[in-house]
Amino acid sequence: MEPYDNSFPELLHGAGVYSHLITDHFHYWEDGGATYHNRYDSYEFVRGQEGDPWKAMVQPPWERLREMYHARQYSEEARSYPRHNMVNRGFIREEAEFPSVQCFARGFEFLDANQAADNWLLQIETFDPHEPFQAPARFKEKFETGWTGPVRDWPRYGRVDELPEECEELRANYYATVSLCDSLLGELLDRFDAQDLWRDTALVVTTDHGFLLGEHDFWAKNRMNLYEEIAHIPLFIHDPRRAKPGARRGALTQTMDLAATFLDFFGVARPAEMEGRSLLPVIDADHALREAILYGYFGGAVNVSDGRYTYHRFPADLRKQDIYQYTLMPTHIFEPFSTEELADATLAPPFAFSKGVPLLKVPVTERSPMYDVYGPGALLEDETRLYDLRDDPGQLHPLADPAVEARMTALMVRLMRENNAPDEAFARLGL
Repeated sequence: MEPYDNSFPELLHGAGVYSHLITDHFHYWEDGGATYHNRYDSYEFVRGQEGDPWKAMVQPPWERLREMYHARQYSEEARSYPRHNMVNRGFIREEAEFPSVQCFARGFEFLDANQAADNWLLQIETFDPHEPFQAPARFKEKFETGWTGPVRDWPRYGRVDELPEECEELRANYYATVSLCDSLLGELLDRFDAQDLWRDTALVVTTDHGFLLGEHDFWAKNRMNLYEEIAHIPLFIHDPRRAKPGARRGALTQTMDLAATFLDFFGVARPAEMEGRSLLPVIDADHALREAILYGYFGGAVNVSDGRYTYHRFPADLRKQDIYQYTLMPTHIFEPFSTEELADATLAPPFAFSKGVPLLKVPVTERSPMYDVYGPGALLEDETRLYDLRDDPGQLHPLADPAVEARMTALMVRLMRENNAPDEAFARLGL
């Protein structure tokens, strides 16, 4: 969170609404995320997911671990995610010890303790079904592949080059983890039934992104084009004042609409600079909220969709771009900005959304710490493409239609202007 950002828990707090976060999402406690969880009235952190630096083991049993885990998810490197993960998993044996199971258990404790109270928001946020795809054994049984090799449940971020049986084992472990999440969500829905929460309690179910399991010949995300499997995420909303069981809506929505929706649940006005829109009116009637949406990875393509078409426009050369990071919180996910990065920083005038506050303008170069991790140097695709989602929902056949591309480009330019994109953001795309 930047100092000028609007935080929905803070805005709810100002209106007398209590918010509580339960999560095993350890990124919030790293340098790049450490301003988020503090905005809630209270929060709980369940330890042990993925590369969470949780259990201390100075000299792990390397020989045993080398036999136990596949070479592509084994590491002896200090502070590496794989090393932390191997150590953590030695302390997660029983089903009740799995972090996502603990998150829901604590959520149920909150509901039991606060069932009679009003004006609260509970956020149960689990890292699962994130990789590595570790789930209790009973969830794997119906997806067994016959794999007899070392633990293989953590795909690389990149192109598929594994043997078919290895791919099947990776997918099977994903299915097992999704089944665990289904079971936990089912327990929550059962709790809504048992406590009659449907009558006076809203429920929102969504996620942050999808995951490629071999589609488009890729694993994971971040390295490739923002295909529908990654960007088109589930969203379910129950509002007891607008009960319409099973109704589907066609409006284009984005994650930024959640904050506006949470505020609207409690009758709290959204700030003028908040571009997200409440989704509650869409439950009443299926009408359009916006003509198109804008999305993308930093330093990669800018993407726009109107629901029918998706247009992914890349710069001419990913490694020869004039791009900057604008911030007042100079931290990457794992570490602060380097002194080398900050040495050439300048002060940029305020943006329309920064409430009169100027920002650091930090040049991005190949020496920037995240350049080859989540920046331009990590991307494996760079071809501008247009897809017709109606006729080609799998995005397998790029469309050549100059008229549609011109219309989508115009939408992109308009939305970038509305988002106060700086001049170089247009120049790098040839706009």
